[in-house]
Amino acid sequence: MLKGIYDPVQPMVAPDTAFPLLNTLHVQVLRMDLPWSTIAPTRPRHPMDPNDPAYDWSQYDTFVENAHQHKIQVIFSVWGTPRWANGGQKPNRAPKVALDLQKFAYAAAKRYSGTFTPTGATAPLPSVRRWLAWNEPNSPVFLQPQWQHTKSRNIPVAAIAYVHICTAIWTGVHATHLNETVACGGTDPNGNNKARGIRPSIAPLTFLAALHKYGLRHFDVYDHHPYYGSPQQTPGTVPRGSSSIRLGNIGLLITLLTRLYGHKNLWITEYGYQTRPPDNNFGVSYAKQAAYLKQAFAIARKNPRITLMCWFLLRDERRVSGWQSGLITAGGKRKPAFNAFRLLPH
Repeated sequence: MLKGIYDPVQPMVAPDTAFPLLNTLHVQVLRMDLPWSTIAPTRPRHPMDPNDPAYDWSQYDTFVENAHQHKIQVIFSVWGTPRWANGGQKPNRAPKVALDLQKFAYAAAKRYSGTFTPTGATAPLPSVRRWLAWNEPNSPVFLQPQWQHTKSRNIPVAAIAYVHICTAIWTGVHATHLNETVACGGTDPNGNNKARGIRPSIAPLTFLAALHKYGLRHFDVYDHHPYYGSPQQTPGTVPRGSSSIRLGNIGLLITLLTRLYGHKNLWITEYGYQTRPPDNNFGVSYAKQAAYLKQAFAIARKNPRITLMCWFLLRDERRVSGWQSGLITAGGKRKPAFNAFRLLPH
């Protein structure tokens, strides 16, 4: 099982300090967002050409080169629809034409194929062989709408949209005919299955079943984010019912995945415990964070179907309302979890 870090900010803003820290931690894999809406804010004339002037890959090129220099593999999460592709809406709306996303995925995979030399460069960019289609599509934060209410039934329209999203990214990446792995899912651990309410969402098992029902046929590995639900839960805590899928009941997800799709492996590209301080509501003590980190990776390592696990994140966000599960405080102090992660077996 590969161990990694998912931190969508730190390696981009401070590579000179972040990457040496990642090496100290013996990080093998680093997940990073690859936002379509940011890279292509205007429609490319030649969307399958990575050199189209509408694309701005500059910071991601630098990121891939830094990761390669430090012998760290990369997972790119393709997500976020440009306004020109979804009718002028926010990035968490699906594209109106899935082929637009497929062409972007192809351009990204071609650029990071390991053989592509950008205009003005003297050597090819390093390769990226692992990809994730979107992020937490069963949450309205990342994909809207979630449900459509009709007179007779509630339809999980986010799952229908995600079938097209996942298929587009899988098809586009694999059109390069390289040995890539494309993960689909990346699901949030929670879901209320309510079509009407303040924040409708889809439970992970309901979402997976809907993907199969509405025609998802192609993906290489499934992905899930089995975060804890309260500070009282340890990594091994089994939640009541099946509306949430955490690490303690991850077997329910794997069982359904097997029934629907056979012996597909599972990635966990987000997991973590926040600390108190600074999060006095949802955090645990520094000592518990370190202990739970070791327990969580041990649980994952014992399961042969889980082949990759990433901790979120390297450094706490500075805003207290943000996420505070870093191995380092916002001020740069190493928490006990830093050494706990560093000493994990490969």
